[in-house]
Amino acid sequence: MELEFERDGVTVLRGDPGMRAWAGAARAVADRVLTDWAGRADQWRNGRTWFVGVDALPNAEDGAVQGVALPLDLIAVAGWSAGERFHRAQLSVVFPGYPRRDGTETEAAHRYRINRAAAHVDGLHGEGAAKRRYLREPHRFILGIALDGCRAAPLVVWPGSHRRMRAALVAGVGERVPAEVDLTDAYVAARRGVFEAIEPVALPMAAGDAVLLHRHMLHGVAPWDAAVAEGADARRIAYFRPVLRDPAQWLRAEDDA
Repeated sequence: MELEFERDGVTVLRGDPGMRAWAGAARAVADRVLTDWAGRADQWRNGRTWFVGVDALPNAEDGAVQGVALPLDLIAVAGWSAGERFHRAQLSVVFPGYPRRDGTETEAAHRYRINRAAAHVDGLHGEGAAKRRYLREPHRFILGIALDGCRAAPLVVWPGSHRRMRAALVAGVGERVPAEVDLTDAYVAARRGVFEAIEPVALPMAAGDAVLLHRHMLHGVAPWDAAVAEGADARRIAYFRPVLRDPAQWLRAEDDA
């Protein structure tokens, strides 16, 4: 099934020459970042099988890397226009053995990471010992660009889940300010409903392929599968998540495409 952003909340652009050129430039930079940030304990998780890489890619404000422009055609469907500014991209790198359990995760959380790909909606942070969920990063959309062709730990999505998740979160917030509301119960219940109603889809990508996700899309990362790794040393994806200027817009219905 071909995924459509307006219907499914996710779409994949494959084989675009401009994206391939950008990915090639970013890959060279990414490998230097991995070396330079090897000692950054805050950026490594799951027994060093996942480099989180928050704000790790030193791209320009227009998204360019080493002078290679970031094509904007894909994100135009999410309302992005030329001249808007990007943050430094996340550099998410998964290594063989992911997810290895370490002391930062409970047994239940580790099982969830394996069995449900650690499915989540970005921007809802777990806080305190109980990991109660609050909106802390009201993203506009999520753009991921594969920097290599590794198929071993693909992005996993639940097509159409953005509609269910948004409806539950709108009900949970009501007339209150979203960032001030504990969304845990609404979030967990909606997520459970998604698992019962929607089959997940894995999205292995070639270098230069790009995926656009609706900001309420439930998504995660599959465990490393050595059978399809073909000797790859890692799976590298760069992610852009521009933040809305007005957090109140995060739940607005007109963007529930």
